[in-house]
Amino acid sequence: MLKTSDLDYELPGDLIATQAAEPRDAARLMVVPRSHPSRVQHRVVSALPTLLKPGDLLVLNVTRVLPARLSGVREDTAGRVEGLFLGTESQYVVGPGASRGVDEVADSWVVMLQGKRLKPGVLVRLNACEGAADFGGHHAMLELKHKWEAEPGAWVVRVRCSSGSEPTMTTRQLLDHLGSTPLPPYILRARKAHEEGANEAADRARYQTVFAGGTPQAEQAGSVAAPTAGLHLTSRVLTGLKDAGVEIAEVVLQVGSGTFRPVETEFVEDHPIHREWCTMSDEAIRAVRATRERGGRVIALGTTSCRTLESFAQRAEQGELTGGQWLDTRLLITPGYRWKWVDGLFTNFHLPRSTLMALVAAMLPGGAPDLVELYRQAVAARYRFYSFGDAMLVI
Repeated sequence: MLKTSDLDYELPGDLIATQAAEPRDAARLMVVPRSHPSRVQHRVVSALPTLLKPGDLLVLNVTRVLPARLSGVREDTAGRVEGLFLGTESQYVVGPGASRGVDEVADSWVVMLQGKRLKPGVLVRLNACEGAADFGGHHAMLELKHKWEAEPGAWVVRVRCSSGSEPTMTTRQLLDHLGSTPLPPYILRARKAHEEGANEAADRARYQTVFAGGTPQAEQAGSVAAPTAGLHLTSRVLTGLKDAGVEIAEVVLQVGSGTFRPVETEFVEDHPIHREWCTMSDEAIRAVRATRERGGRVIALGTTSCRTLESFAQRAEQGELTGGQWLDTRLLITPGYRWKWVDGLFTNFHLPRSTLMALVAAMLPGGAPDLVELYRQAVAARYRFYSFGDAMLVI
């Protein structure tokens, strides 16, 4: 069992990155050999093609981040309400594989809401962003129906116009006009502390990987947080990897709000891990198997790709594997885990006391103590932390 306190470390506030490196691949990269984590190298992300070998496979999560952050006011009290779109109700009931997800005209959403004395029947008028949709002179409204017990703080809401009619736009179109970039709360707090202004257009472009979307699965699901390791890659790096003989495979994991949820139990293994949906194509599965058969390494770009690979690997061991299906995964990886498909991990520096730290620690022979020591070195070397920060390659 892993004590949550064993994943704690001290981080000076000025090392929380409030803006991403420019260009993306200029971010620093701590390279950590899995078998000898003390032999650290300090490189930059643009060097990644020289750090992998011909025959290796890099696996990307191509999910697209939605402008999921919402704000509005109550019609009855004019009180402010903040929200985060989590998905359509149909996605939660039947899963993304059996619905059109954000591309359907859905009248029911699941939304995380913060406001005083919220109750069924409350109407929230959404604030319009620049370029907001014209609803024929009406506002977009959320009517609270009932709490969604599976997600603390979440509500099922009915989406409609102030006229009482239902919008004819799809969920994606509504969010594009009314939502804002779902930057993690710690970035927003750090920006406020540094008196940094907001730039929604820049955030929408930067809090999205250059390879996002492109498949029906990636488009229909949508994420409320970025697969942040992927934010470092550029077209130049991807071309360099292919030129170096490194293969690329794509998966989709629909990143949910639980990725930010701290571990509040004494032991990490007792943490109620959040549910996320993920999928792999037959082509991606064949690529993984072919790589392992020829002795190459499977490198997960980020913890979301890692959880997808290992979730499908578990299904493969059970003899139930079918490419293209959506898996409902609650996989929690901690030190002592027996890796099945993943040989290496490219990842960011994560929040203390988090399941993401536990996953990375499971890649190292000494577990959490090894990782905390690496984080101590990263702090001493002034690496930048969290979503817009620098990166680590464990290989």
